[in-house]
Amino acid sequence: MWPLPQPRHGARDSYTTCISRTKEMGEEKRRTRLTEATDAVEEAGQQFRQAAGTKTLHTLKSENFQVPGIEKKEKVTTWLYDYGMLDGPGRDIYDELISAPKHGRCPLCGHGTVRTLDHFLPKAHFPALCVDPLNLVPACSDCNKAKSDDHAVTAEKTPFHPYLDDIDGEKWLAAKVIHEDDSVRLHFRVSPPPSWDHVLTARAHHHFRVFGLRTMYAQQANRHLGEIRGHLQGLLAAGGEETVRAHLRDGAASSLSDRPNGWHGVTYRTLAGDETFCRGAFGSG
Repeated sequence: MWPLPQPRHGARDSYTTCISRTKEMGEEKRRTRLTEATDAVEEAGQQFRQAAGTKTLHTLKSENFQVPGIEKKEKVTTWLYDYGMLDGPGRDIYDELISAPKHGRCPLCGHGTVRTLDHFLPKAHFPALCVDPLNLVPACSDCNKAKSDDHAVTAEKTPFHPYLDDIDGEKWLAAKVIHEDDSVRLHFRVSPPPSWDHVLTARAHHHFRVFGLRTMYAQQANRHLGEIRGHLQGLLAAGGEETVRAHLRDGAASSLSDRPNGWHGVTYRTLAGDETFCRGAFGSG
């Protein structure tokens, strides 16, 4: 949901780096076979990029993204990703990718801390892309687990790709203040702008659901509300509801200037627009 610059390393560059220290392993001829597959892996990367450019990643077929000359039982992704990138000569590429998000914030949810690289097209089904930097998305552990090895087969169910999709130019995240008895809580939802077509809207709803963003944002916002309740009560006592509203608006402007659709800024914007809240209905905790 939050964009990142595309990696500077290409598919071929990363692949040749990751296999550069591979040994022959005797009659297995592992190094020879991986080297002979280089052109095919580069072609797979080109197909991946072409589909990305036309928003048709969901049409890619697993059988076209195998590493030629390597049988499935040989676990080529272990050779390439585990031995070649995680614990091998491609580690510098891995470290560069995982450190790309600002402040280590997961680009898939906008909240968690990046802990790993997620294979956007799962390596179990698309091994030829297992060390392609464009297919390796920095992610928090929760998002990596939530996405699992699923591969979208329709445009509407294709999650947002931080290197390829930038939807932060318009407001799409909205929230509602819910007053119940003596409690206050926020409910988050996708609010698509008029310029979005049905596919983009469906993708946003799907992404929101797969990564559990409604619950995640509500938990963070409601926890934060409890932390600032005492301060808001002091502002209300000192200057009334306009002082409270001004404080919330300032907080929204500051947060949204950094993250136009971040839960923190949307929380402040929503609270500032709720008259009942600004008049002192802050809840009791």
